Amino acid sequence: MNATSTTATAQDHFEISTLISGIFRTLDERRFEEGWADAYYTDDLHVTTPLGVAEGAEALRQVEEAIGRYAATLHLASDILVHAEPGARTAEVSWNAHMTHVHHDATLRARGEGANPLFTVGGVYEGRFLRTDGGWRISRMTVRAVWTTGEPPVLPA
Repeated sequence: MNATSTTATAQDHFEISTLISGIFRTLDERRFEEGWADAYYTDDLHVTTPLGVAEGAEALRQVEEAIGRYAATLHLASDILVHAEPGARTAEVSWNAHMTHVHHDATLRARGEGANPLFTVGGVYEGRFLRTDGGWRISRMTVRAVWTTGEPPVLPA
């Protein structure tokens, strides 16, 4: 995206911002009932994170698994930029995120006395959103960590 891109209508910006807030709230409240992702993502979702690339149902499984590695999380989004021609079917979107992760007690016990209970990430999300009959949905998303504090969880081999 560049500064000369056309910005979306106020309504599109509102809908996309609300979608991002809804995703983060769903992650933090761990509301992963059957079909939870239908309100946020397209079926052919393509996700790139520091842990790798995944598509479709596998990408969603990885999201749920990653959140489950923590006792609690809090995701905050800011500076949401939406670039799309008014009435367009696609939008390029970026936003900043501050993501706080609280380790499980078992992780802290394994790391020993004085282990930091938090793993915090400041990052940037970029995505392609599609306007569907049900509203805006994310079809492509990239997450890039800008900084971290604390230790990440121990990942499975």
